[in-house]
Amino acid sequence: MNPTPVAAPGLNSGDAASEVSEDSGSLGSSNSGPGSAPGVFLMTDSFETGGSERQFVELARSLNPASYRVSLGCLQPKGPFRKDVGAVEHFNLGGSLYRLPSMRTRYRLAARLGAAGIAIAHAFDFYTNLTLIPAAKLARTPVVIGSLRQLGDLLTPIRRRAQLMMFRWSDCVICNSQAAANNLLRHGFRPERLAVIGNGLPLSAFAETLPVITPRPGVLRVGMVARMNARSKNHRILLEAAARLRPRMPNFEIVLVGDGPLRAELERQAADMGISDAVQFLGDRRDMQAILASLDVTVLPSESESLSNAILESMAAGVPVIANHVGGNIELLSNDRGILLPPGDLEALTAALQRIAADTPLRDSLSRNARKFAHENFTTEQMRKKHEELYAELLDRKGWRPNSDGRKRR
Repeated sequence: MNPTPVAAPGLNSGDAASEVSEDSGSLGSSNSGPGSAPGVFLMTDSFETGGSERQFVELARSLNPASYRVSLGCLQPKGPFRKDVGAVEHFNLGGSLYRLPSMRTRYRLAARLGAAGIAIAHAFDFYTNLTLIPAAKLARTPVVIGSLRQLGDLLTPIRRRAQLMMFRWSDCVICNSQAAANNLLRHGFRPERLAVIGNGLPLSAFAETLPVITPRPGVLRVGMVARMNARSKNHRILLEAAARLRPRMPNFEIVLVGDGPLRAELERQAADMGISDAVQFLGDRRDMQAILASLDVTVLPSESESLSNAILESMAAGVPVIANHVGGNIELLSNDRGILLPPGDLEALTAALQRIAADTPLRDSLSRNARKFAHENFTTEQMRKKHEELYAELLDRKGWRPNSDGRKRR
């Protein structure tokens, strides 16, 4: 039975030929010329504001050019993070992951991978798992890597099965949390086929920064950093908790960072609850350190998380975090590093906010513990080193050796 076509949001329905961004060369043009360094091709869906996109940029910029010839590709050359990287080749799927135009694009991508002598093809998200992995197998790329940066529980059954099939074709799946890896273990993947590499933050994320929103004495400012594109992020429960607390805590502000199709609905909900004057909608922001320096507490009430960049950035900035007891949140916030709540529990969230507002020593303790843990375990340098070590191990398993042009010696 043929699967139902899965639309690739935001892609044009026109010709699926690959397109090269204006500032890029062909696939394989990289930050070092051919030679003994293996070619690595990293591929992302887009450069929109999100944790996976941010991590893609961090990894692409941090890999050692003396060790790896790095080339970049994407399915949608849009988003604010695009300007943070150089040459990126665009591969247009033609509006669907399964229809004929996308198949042509995979063949074209396979030809490019082969011609460039790419040794490692690394897909970074759901859409590129379904695009790059089969293309790399067709090209006989020595090492093929998939990524699981979400738990997968919010995917439709068709998408979940398709992604699992791609993972079985790959040599390794990189998961950004143990929770994500455990999901694949439950589906029968062998531990040696999986690698857990957490997100990485630049050292600037740990630096003292001046607040962009002026602090107000006696006011508790609670922030939530999340795209407004999915109800599973659960912005509404934070608004409901704020409405409950308003009569008891009039000096209480909510700051929502992020944008998306649900923003207008959330603005209406805040108005209907009578708290519009206490809620700021900031939209997408690039000055996250300055935003976090303006907050007293961060709340992340989403229903599903693998390893949340919003939580990590708050920890690095020393902002106490309240989040749901789901997925990789447990790996980050356990052991007095944050407050974990049952998912969807409005009473628990309201009580936690009231408790943390009244307990300054608790906020200080959570801040210190979280910041120390993040700095010890989740820097960009640690992430880079773990990826480079994994790449080297996988190439060694495959017996990869370079020719003079950097390709595998047959």
